[in-house]
Order: sequence, then C-alpha cells, then structure tokens
Amino acid sequence: MSNSTGPNATGPNPDDSNRGQRPPQAPYQPAVPVAAAPLTEAEDRQWASLAHLGGILSFGPSLIIWLVFKDRGRFTNVEAKEALNFQITLLIGYFAINFLASVIGFLTFGIGGVIGVLAWALYIVGVVFSVLGFQKAREGQHYQYPFALRLIK
Repeated sequence: MSNSTGPNATGPNPDDSNRGQRPPQAPYQPAVPVAAAPLTEAEDRQWASLAHLGGILSFGPSLIIWLVFKDRGRFTNVEAKEALNFQITLLIGYFAINFLASVIGFLTFGIGGVIGVLAWALYIVGVVFSVLGFQKAREGQHYQYPFALRLIK
C-alpha cells in the first residue's frame, strides 16, 4: 500500500497555486527571414564554376546552386542556368537513347540493345563539356555549351 502524502505522491500538491496546470506561455513568434548577402566576385566565380562541374553528377547540383544563389550573384545566375539547361538537355538525350535501345532491343531480341552504349558516349560528352565550362567560369568568362535547349531563361 502506498501513502499518497509522501514526496512520491501522484496527487496534486496542496501548495501548488496552478493545481497541476502549466503557467501560460507567450505565443510562438517565428524568426524574421534575413536577406542573404550578395556574393563577392571570388564567391560568384566559385559557385558559377561549381555549377558547371556539378554536371558530372547530373542536373541536381546545377539546380540547387541556381536556386540558392541566383539572386546573390549575377555571374552565378547566368552560368548556373546555362549548366542546368545543358544538363536537362542531356537528361532528355538519356531518356531518348534508353527508350530507343529498349524498343529496338525488344524487336531484335536483344541485339539492338547495343544502342544503349550511346548513353555512355553522351555521358562522356557531358563530362568533357562540364569540365570546359568549369574552367571558363573559374577564370570569370562566360561559357556557352555547343548544344543545349534553353528551357530556363
């Protein structure tokens, strides 16, 4: 049997003025967003060049860099858009090659699947142009890919 008046009592404490209730709290006030500082020239070139180099991984790095830094640096905005447009163009090419390889491979009982090797060739072309864009942007020069759909303006 437990004693309800000891220090381990589970009932209300007679000295408690709130009688088991929590005292009122101030309402939640969200923090006011602060505008990000503009990029310095060196940072602008750095992020612009990384947007091109990120193309080795796909369109994700270019997209993230463009969304985060487009309003903070003019050079980064232009170069990240250019890199993103090129990566989207490559992505469309990958889908087209894989679709054709699948259809032709199905119709020829697998022999036409060799066309899938073109996807690797397209990847190598993408890596080469991404590295070239990285080098130009690192030097502070604009780089325009030889072929790219200008979907994002």
